[in-house]
Amino acid sequence: MSVLKIRIKFAKQGVMRFIGHLDIMRYFQKAMRRAHIDIAFTEGFSPHMIMSFAAPLGVGLTSNGEYMDIEIKSPIASADAVRQLNEVMVEGMEVLSFRQIEEGKAGKAMSLVAAADYTVSFRPGYEPKEGWQERLEAFAKKDSIVILKKTKKSEVETDIRPMIYQLSVDGDQVHMTLATGSAANLKPELVMSAFLKNEGSELDSFALSVNRDEVYADTGTEEERKLVSLESLGEDIVL
Repeated sequence: MSVLKIRIKFAKQGVMRFIGHLDIMRYFQKAMRRAHIDIAFTEGFSPHMIMSFAAPLGVGLTSNGEYMDIEIKSPIASADAVRQLNEVMVEGMEVLSFRQIEEGKAGKAMSLVAAADYTVSFRPGYEPKEGWQERLEAFAKKDSIVILKKTKKSEVETDIRPMIYQLSVDGDQVHMTLATGSAANLKPELVMSAFLKNEGSELDSFALSVNRDEVYADTGTEEERKLVSLESLGEDIVL
């Protein structure tokens, strides 16, 4: 039986930011049934839907750029699939695209992830001293930003500067592109924590509002990075 490999892009907003990854997975399993998507299952004694997520989002963060890969047994037009899925979505969840990906060319979303865009802002009352925007941009341009990064067993000194691909401030919003994935992974909260520590203060656990805007694969070389969205590696299905 031939199957089509599909990449779904979705948004996670509002109260859904408090729902953890395992519950999001269970939620989509139910949504596939309700939307009548002919998803493929694994074989064996305990079959389950073939479904994998790219860089699952932490609890409390919102996103307009979450991805999951599935396989379907019956072709369906992308526009129809998006409509059918959104008809059964709860408030805060929205399917943005449903695209076919080729074996080999696009790979598995989870293993492709190389970077992500974030928009970060301080919640009211948690802003640093006036002029922090200019100081943050200058901080991000330093040659080295060494922090103590916690691992499962201990703490190690890590230079996070090479993992900050881009950082700019627009008003009270911080836009950053950070290394994400198995090879290198940097969270925006860690960048802001390092900045505030440089300012002589600590980051409060409730200080930041973080939205992930997009997730990228790197199709370049070791010498030159070329980031492309996971969505762009697929094509809409038109029947």
